[in-house]
Amino acid sequence: MNYTIKQKKILNTLGENIKLARLRRKLSLRSLAERAGIAISTMTNIEAGSPSVSLGNYLQVLAVLKLEDDLLLIADKDPIGRQIQDAGLVVKKRAPKKKITSSVIEHVIDKGHSEMPKFK
Repeated sequence: MNYTIKQKKILNTLGENIKLARLRRKLSLRSLAERAGIAISTMTNIEAGSPSVSLGNYLQVLAVLKLEDDLLLIADKDPIGRQIQDAGLVVKKRAPKKKITSSVIEHVIDKGHSEMPKFK
């Protein structure tokens, strides 16, 4: 798959941020990989910003670093999506449901708003 320069930079920055978080916690690459249950090569790919690593592996690593909640920030605000949503909102008005009555008396009491009962 072809990635734009911007997308590659985002992945590289993500990898760098994860590496910095690991180093601040004084964890070795091997130690973090073992705790996350992934191969050292996968851990290396994560820190390099490789697009081939699954989101689940990122989640495992972030969980070990106690940063998994950061994933919840992805697409949280979504200003463009909200603008599109707001522009397309159409409030449909629906007629109220007609009441079904079982007798002519109920129909008269309801001032004719309900359906006239049908008798066989």
